[in-house]
Amino acid sequence: MDPLQAVHLGPRKKRPRQTGASGASTSHDIRFRDLVLFILEKKMGTTRRAFLMELARRKGFRVENELSDSVTHIVAENNSGSDVLEWLQLQNIKASSEFELLDISWLIECMGAGKPVEMAGRHQLVVRRSPSLSPVPGSQTVLQPAVQKISQYACQRRTTLNNHNQLFTDAFDILAENYEFRENEVSCLPFMRAASVLKSLSFPIVSMKDTEGIPCLGDKVKSVIEGIIEDGESSEVKAVLNDERYKCFKLFTSVFGVGLKTAEKWFRMGFRTLSKIKSDKSLRFTQMQKAGFLYYEDLISCVNRAEAEAVSMLVKEAVVAFLPDALVTMTGGFRRGKMTGHDVDFLITSPEATEEEEQQLLHKVTNFWRQQGLLLYCDIIESTFEKFKLPSRKVDALDHFQKCFLILKLHRGLVRSEESGQQEGKDWKAIRVDLVMCPYERRAFALLGWTGSRFERDLRRYATHERKMMLDNHALYDKTKRVFLEAESEEEIFAHLGLDYIEPWERNA
Repeated sequence: MDPLQAVHLGPRKKRPRQTGASGASTSHDIRFRDLVLFILEKKMGTTRRAFLMELARRKGFRVENELSDSVTHIVAENNSGSDVLEWLQLQNIKASSEFELLDISWLIECMGAGKPVEMAGRHQLVVRRSPSLSPVPGSQTVLQPAVQKISQYACQRRTTLNNHNQLFTDAFDILAENYEFRENEVSCLPFMRAASVLKSLSFPIVSMKDTEGIPCLGDKVKSVIEGIIEDGESSEVKAVLNDERYKCFKLFTSVFGVGLKTAEKWFRMGFRTLSKIKSDKSLRFTQMQKAGFLYYEDLISCVNRAEAEAVSMLVKEAVVAFLPDALVTMTGGFRRGKMTGHDVDFLITSPEATEEEEQQLLHKVTNFWRQQGLLLYCDIIESTFEKFKLPSRKVDALDHFQKCFLILKLHRGLVRSEESGQQEGKDWKAIRVDLVMCPYERRAFALLGWTGSRFERDLRRYATHERKMMLDNHALYDKTKRVFLEAESEEEIFAHLGLDYIEPWERNA
């Protein structure tokens, strides 16, 4: 019998407060005396651990420098429960010792709230039992299956950026991308969904037994997992990475404005490098593609968070100059907590603007940047939004709001970071920016949609298949009651769908 075990989150025994050897800091007032934290340095590093310890102490938590009987909660990063238990057994734990074993995500949520947050299942570190591994003496444990209640829908899973299975998900992403290049959606989707599920797991897959009970893992997906477990790599992925067609499509579509049809055309014409394409006089490029080639090196380099924040300041300053009550929200991956991205997306709305003011705003803002010499490329798509039109049935349908696809010149001096990534000799970097203008009453739906990822597509799928509703970036429609459901916030949309609210940084499916 080889069941999984998880440390039970039960009532704590009160322990006398200890001093001396434990080395807890006394320079900050302790507000939460029932909790005594120990932050595990393993896989975290000394500097990060010291930073988190000091931050927690400033927030009023008691944090021990050393492990002692007074500790009630052990917090770890990039460790499974088994890893922590193995480490504990090397510390000669006393028979009376009991600990909560928690992921770093719990502590980060506590820091954000400024107080202890309720410990949920997603915070627990799962412990796989092996013959040589026994639980912490005296601790209460409960037998649990390998995976509990993992939904097939990303919108019912909390997925942070802490991916314990990146070796597998990177492989799935490559295979899915290859099928996407071949416009084979049937073969692409299983790998996309499998990657999404594995990203949500709180433990790494180390054997095929670990995959039991996990949804969205079909035979082809499991074959790839098994290959990686046995050989350290996937033969299928290796073949794709060496495939000439895949490499060319990857290269060609890296150019802003180049889609699959154009990549297919260039490949069939015999092109294999961008330099040959650019030098061929018989080819005609769109304005978008011309900009893509002109600023190629900047656009293929990642935008870091410091650059995104600098762009945010430019956008907000320009927008409020013409519409003072406008609300500007950074969306996309940066709203989900990512530190890098390929572009920066913004949703703009105004509670007081007239329809004419909404229609003119993006034109005024882009003209303003053009006069300042900051506008390198601009394509405004006018709104075709209809107030009473039913939401689209397609989970990946684009919305009909007015939007603008831009390339902006970001001067280095505006970036509060040494990682601004400009080419040598340049004091600026070309940055891809998308602006979306939506009516104020539709802001919650647009914000949810433009936050993006697999999560949002699965939310639409869930609404259709589980709730008999239709959801897109414009609205939520109840097909049973034949009514549009209003929502002023994302939380209200989740409530209409009967779902627990999931924060943006937990939507990285």
